[in-house]
Amino acid sequence: MNKKMPTIALVDDDRNILTSVGMTMEAEGYAVQKYNDGAAALQGLQDNPPDVAIFDIKMPRMDGMELLRRIRQKTDLPVIFLTSKDDEIDELFGLKMGADDFIKKPFSQRLLVERVRAVLRRAGARDGVAVPQEAAKVIERGKLLMDTDRHSCTWDGKPVVLTVTEFLILQSLAQRPGIVKSRDALMDAAYDDQVYVDDRTIDSHIKRLRKKFSQVDSTFDGIETLYGVGYRFKEQ
Repeated sequence: MNKKMPTIALVDDDRNILTSVGMTMEAEGYAVQKYNDGAAALQGLQDNPPDVAIFDIKMPRMDGMELLRRIRQKTDLPVIFLTSKDDEIDELFGLKMGADDFIKKPFSQRLLVERVRAVLRRAGARDGVAVPQEAAKVIERGKLLMDTDRHSCTWDGKPVVLTVTEFLILQSLAQRPGIVKSRDALMDAAYDDQVYVDDRTIDSHIKRLRKKFSQVDSTFDGIETLYGVGYRFKEQ
């Protein structure tokens, strides 16, 4: 039987976050499961699988990374990590392990809601309940193919798995090849609210995008840097 509303699992040892995020998600119409550490969540997620999970990384008994590693052995449940500003190494490791997205603390509730919606759309597309194909929005630029409704991306026919933020940045660049996008413009495209992110955040996303495309094509040079100005997608 299909659920009437998506279920969100929150796993965080900070009770204030559990309470505030839980109230926000319930106000958006989601059912919410709450766990205050990874060990308690592991069994709960297996017994009552949610539609998407939000994990804090730093938790007692079992941290978010270990929790992700264990659930990835049995399920492809979409997972969003909450991480502190200095956790870039953890972020890269988490992406390799199969995290869907990261949100740095402190974060806005609106940003989290939008990320959850985006991940749910991706999961729905994967499970075959996406919008009809004729309504899909496709960006094709040389070897790049992006389906914005399915949140899928391929390069020369090979899949490239992107987080929501990476996808939005690449989409902004690929929509107008050859046109330079400033960091501010890319921030606006990727962060649809008033959350402050600095230039280094965009640079880090670009670095990870290049790395992911280079893993499927060692000659990838599709994203060009114009120092002091911004970035552009190379005209094919």
